[in-house]
Amino acid sequence: MTLLRFTLRPPFVRGPVARLPTRRLISTSTPRVVDLDFATQVPPNGNTKDGALVILHGLLGSKRNFTSLAKMFMKNLNIPVYSLDLRNHGTSPHVEPMTYPAMANDVIHFLRTHSLSNITLLGHSMYVPVLNMLLVVFNEYTRGGKVAMSVALHPSQSEEQTLSRLIVADVAPTRAVLSSEFKTYLDGMKRVEALELRTRKEAMAALEDYAPDPMLRQFLLTNLNPLTQSEPYAKFRVPLDTLSAAIPEIGWFPYAPGERSWTRPTLFIKGSQSSYINKHSLEPMESFFPNLELETLDAGHWVHGDRPLEFKKLVEDFIQKHS
Repeated sequence: MTLLRFTLRPPFVRGPVARLPTRRLISTSTPRVVDLDFATQVPPNGNTKDGALVILHGLLGSKRNFTSLAKMFMKNLNIPVYSLDLRNHGTSPHVEPMTYPAMANDVIHFLRTHSLSNITLLGHSMYVPVLNMLLVVFNEYTRGGKVAMSVALHPSQSEEQTLSRLIVADVAPTRAVLSSEFKTYLDGMKRVEALELRTRKEAMAALEDYAPDPMLRQFLLTNLNPLTQSEPYAKFRVPLDTLSAAIPEIGWFPYAPGERSWTRPTLFIKGSQSSYINKHSLEPMESFFPNLELETLDAGHWVHGDRPLEFKKLVEDFIQKHS
């Protein structure tokens, strides 16, 4: 295992920044916030508020993806850990719009409602053993990392200052166009529902034309509701129409470099075999997060899956260093 460690401080090598899409018109109205469902790990001292670690999943993930990791963080750091279901995921409410400002407002509402302080916000890619193909399609565009960055850059954080540390796994604050494959997968999931299938095996077969890789299909099916006597047909817990309508927003990021910055300690964890953080994304990263550190693990895009122990250590060392 190779661990490369360096801290970005100006000056550093800068490459040309990929041209961002033209700014789109966004409604100035504030989206309605929702109460997010969550799971909590509380340390033996009973502390539920100070120094909390809040974990955000990626697209089509849920708080359940982080149960083992959350328990380890709670035990080793002796802090409360909250794993959230973002809107339209897990057991949180289904509501539009599904934009980064809306999701960030939900998270900020959660932090306020639970009176959390001295918070570390950790935005992951999906914490499941899936292939890089899946990670390319989903995690490059919508993930807990982009929501976490949106929270840190939210204007409220300039005043409240309850967020103390930010950790982002292998994604940059950039804008991109969502792959057409994502729509194909959603179409396959809609097809599963339309066929009124009664078994998971049938659902796996129905998805094959839309998602040929079996591991990808298994991941998509983690979002199936349990099949019961009262609900015998395969149905997904995520609102497929809402996700489909959100495709234009999913590749977006709510701020352009120079608009906002967050100056508190920020850790980006990059996979050395991944190109999602590269020389072209370093400049906008530093613009948004001037007090950033960049750690590189000998891993692909799924850094926490390829190197779970090393990833855990980086997170724990960073939180302890800046506590």
